[in-house]
Amino acid sequence: MSNLAKFTKLKNMGGCFCYKYYKPCSLHALPPHLLCFYYLLSLYPIMAPSLRFLLFLSATLFFMQTLAEAATCSDCFTHSRAAYYPNSDENGTDTGRCGYGSFGATLNGGDVAAASNLYRDGVGCGACYQVRCTNSYYCTDNGVTIVITDQGSSDNTDFILSRRAFRRMAQTTDAAASLLALGVVDIEYRRVSCSYPYKNITIKIDQNSNYPYYLGFVIWYQQGRSDITAVQLCETQNFVCKLLDRTYGAVWTTTSPPSGPLSLRMLFSDENGDETWVVPVNNIPNDWKAGETYDTGVQVNS
Repeated sequence: MSNLAKFTKLKNMGGCFCYKYYKPCSLHALPPHLLCFYYLLSLYPIMAPSLRFLLFLSATLFFMQTLAEAATCSDCFTHSRAAYYPNSDENGTDTGRCGYGSFGATLNGGDVAAASNLYRDGVGCGACYQVRCTNSYYCTDNGVTIVITDQGSSDNTDFILSRRAFRRMAQTTDAAASLLALGVVDIEYRRVSCSYPYKNITIKIDQNSNYPYYLGFVIWYQQGRSDITAVQLCETQNFVCKLLDRTYGAVWTTTSPPSGPLSLRMLFSDENGDETWVVPVNNIPNDWKAGETYDTGVQVNS
């Protein structure tokens, strides 16, 4: 088949199916649009000079776009290492740096972790990651989804997993025992959406809160993969708002909180830098109490 006939076939198919010598291209490592350019280059000898220039210009632009996408790939895996809490039970710790308390040990069924750089001064608290070990003899392809509830590192790791989460990366019970014996393993990870079916974002008033002089709370059950980067408390009658402090981890605090029923405003920031204020349906009651939890009536999925 002539080059012209092959080009006519490709054109008539109307898709980005790259054929060379009437066979599918085998350069699977390249994106489909670059495979198409690879084929079109085989037509180079029969092209007019102007078409050759346009081809190379287009190829250059596509390569630049592909490199930019690779640099900001939100679904790509990052190589690292992970350990596990050596002196804990199957779940995580109830003294985690995120401030979740005992809730942080059992959140997500106990599939939780401490993070080093991903802790991000507390902004990373509550973020979910898919973590999988890379030893194909022991490890599954899917690994485990964990939630960050603590800060910590060990032997150049990005994560210290609960024993339960560490074991769940393995294919079998025996493989899990072998992973635990290794202590530290090579992994790949990427951020994924958190999911808490039938749960709304919930406010847990910190035990150290003292009505009406000091208010602190943590935010539970945030879905999606955005970060909460700011929180305001507003009086529901005159809409005067006060920006809260992130004291540590996921703990938001203020002295002299506004009076009356309080409306919460949370600023969500996604990986692209887009920001959205979310206002719950339900207010924090006028007579809020330390240790109580309050359902906000809203949930996010991005």
